Amino acid sequence: MFTGIVQATSNVVAITKNDGLNTIEIALPPHLKDGLVTGASVANNGVCLTVTKIVDDRVFFDVMEETLSVTNLCQLKVGSSVNIERSLTFGSEIGGHILSGHIHAQATVIEVSDTDSHYDLSLKVEPKWMNYILYKGFVGVNGCSLTVGEVSDNGFKLHLIPETLSLTNLSECKVGDRLNIEIDSQTQAIVDTVERVLAKRFA
Repeated sequence: MFTGIVQATSNVVAITKNDGLNTIEIALPPHLKDGLVTGASVANNGVCLTVTKIVDDRVFFDVMEETLSVTNLCQLKVGSSVNIERSLTFGSEIGGHILSGHIHAQATVIEVSDTDSHYDLSLKVEPKWMNYILYKGFVGVNGCSLTVGEVSDNGFKLHLIPETLSLTNLSECKVGDRLNIEIDSQTQAIVDTVERVLAKRFA
């Protein structure tokens, strides 16, 4: 489990492509590698991955074909910046909202508005996911727990503060980029339950 509070961005130092999976090597800073062991879970751009090997400052992750097909990890290349969050530990402060690291969809950046007074991203997603992405609700974007701004039938807007921009790779977004989306599980459960109840009542 994760909180959506990105701890650092780290760079991809190598990618090995094999049949059915890619092995990516991430250079983690010492404070994030401290106590990390093989088998631990780490969110990479919001995707829960298992540590397979640790060599010096490099941490290895295997990314299966299914994960590559539904997330933006397939677009990584050497030098790419990745949002990193270690898994939640008992007693830790939860500053964001609970995320599982299981990506539901990808969103496409359709507009970046960067001025002296604000930094806004406009994202487009498949309309079916907008049932769960609500104004002032929470959504995971590349592993970041963020509050939803203006919504439409097929997308939503994010208003990002300087702290978020300084700690994550969202400051690097360009039109056309694909971002990993994890919807809030509680919101999904409530919406689906209400829809089922109403469908039965008016059937």
